[in-house]
Formats: sequence, structure tokens, C-alpha cells
Amino acid sequence: MTLPVAQERVWIEAQAVGRTRKRWLRELLANVIPAAIGLAAVLAVWEAWVRLRDVKPYIVPSPSRVAERLYADPWLFAEEGLKTLEGAMLGFLVGAGVAFALATVMAQSRFLERSIFPLAILVKVTPIVAVAPLLTIWFGFGLMPKVFIAALIVFFPIMVNALVGFRSVNPNALALLESLAASRSEVFLRLRLPSSLPYVFAAFRVSIPLSVIGAVVAEWFSGDRGLGSVIYIANNNLDMATAFGGVFTLAIIGVGLFLLTSALERRLLFWHESTLDVR
Repeated sequence: MTLPVAQERVWIEAQAVGRTRKRWLRELLANVIPAAIGLAAVLAVWEAWVRLRDVKPYIVPSPSRVAERLYADPWLFAEEGLKTLEGAMLGFLVGAGVAFALATVMAQSRFLERSIFPLAILVKVTPIVAVAPLLTIWFGFGLMPKVFIAALIVFFPIMVNALVGFRSVNPNALALLESLAASRSEVFLRLRLPSSLPYVFAAFRVSIPLSVIGAVVAEWFSGDRGLGSVIYIANNNLDMATAFGGVFTLAIIGVGLFLLTSALERRLLFWHESTLDVR
């Protein structure tokens, strides 16, 4: 018995979707299971060491004590984590936008590159811990210091990688576009921008977790809400279970952002060899 053309097409599409879901599930399990085993081993060793050595909880709490603290007040860590995430993501967007704009300008002119790059290095070598108190004085006890510090941290790696990506173009493709009398904007949009995306996403994978660190550093000095403030107060009170709970929440946020960035990279750069599993 033969199926109508429409039903056969639906059946073929359903089979393709099923294969895609199975492949995605296999990849997920292949990545999650080894990480889960490694994390479980570390936590088991940590728990055993604390119990066998009778380490005081105000020095190093056991994982079970940290888990109890997280379970006792999950909304505290969730709400404060969202405050930290807000500052980190706004700072990342600001820093990435400025970095990408400057890299675009520098890619068009060696003179501008020589003029701007030393200033970018100056921003890079400026110690954030030394600047954070000043930013709190200048911008107050709110969101702005977190955004500014997160932007400072992510600015340099994104700018450098974007600039390298703009310059790393296929010379044959560049010669072809120039032979067709393509304008600078056309060369940029059709060649330089696509060539830079693997470099930019590599910088994103590093910079997005760093933006969370920048927001936390700002919260230490500004006293604003967020996981940084929670950890700072808990350390002063020798409440190590709360402090480690904040650190664990930060780790979840950082890993989640990294995985989202990697998934977006695989989605957009499916054509590039960096997203292919060649093992």
C-alpha cells in the first residue's frame, strides 16, 4: 500500500526530526555524563576529607552542609543570582559592542589601529580591584558599577579576537571581491564579518563567564544586591555554608552561560570546522 505524496513527505520529515533528536540526546549524554562523574568524584572526596579530618564548618563546610543551605533558602540565591546576572549581561553587551565597533574601525586603517590599540592595552592592564571603589564613588551604589566593571573585563579579549578575525580572510576571496569592484562595506559584510565569527565566538565563550566575575567584584565594593554581596557578608559572619552556596550558584550561572554560547555558536557556525566533531 502506497502512501499519498503529502503523507509520505510528513512521514519523512518526522523521521528526520526523530533522528535529529536522537543525535542531540546522544551528544548531550556524551557531554553531561563524564562531567557529572567528575563532579560527583570531587564532591565525594571533599565530603570524606571534611568528615575524616573533622574540619570546622566555619573553615570549610562539607558539600552536604552547602546543599542543606541551598535547599533551606533557594529563593535567596535565585533572586541575588538574577541581580548579578543582570549586571553581568548588561556589562557584556556594552563591552562587546564597544569592542566590536573599535575592532571594525581598526580593521579599516593601520593608523587607527596603532592609535587605539595602546589605549586598549592600558584598559586591559588596569587592575579592576583598584578601580572598583572609584567606580562606586563615581556611579553610586547601584547597577552602573557592575555594568562598567563587567564591560571593562570583556572588552579587550573580544576586541582582539574580532580584529584578528577581520584580518584573517581568504586572500583569494578578497582578490575576487576587489576584482568585482566591491566597496569596503561590501567586503566587510560579505567576507570580513563572516570570517571573524569563529574568533568572536571563541572570545564570547571566555568573556561571558568573566562578566559574571566582574559583576561580583563590583558587588563586593558597592554593597548592592547580588551574589557578591551575599558572599561578602557571609565571609564576614564566618557563614561559610552561605558563602559556598553563593559560589556554587555563580558556578551554575557561568556554566549555563558557557553552554548557551556554545550552543548558539554551533547553531550559527554549522559551516565552520570549529563546530564539527572530527574525532
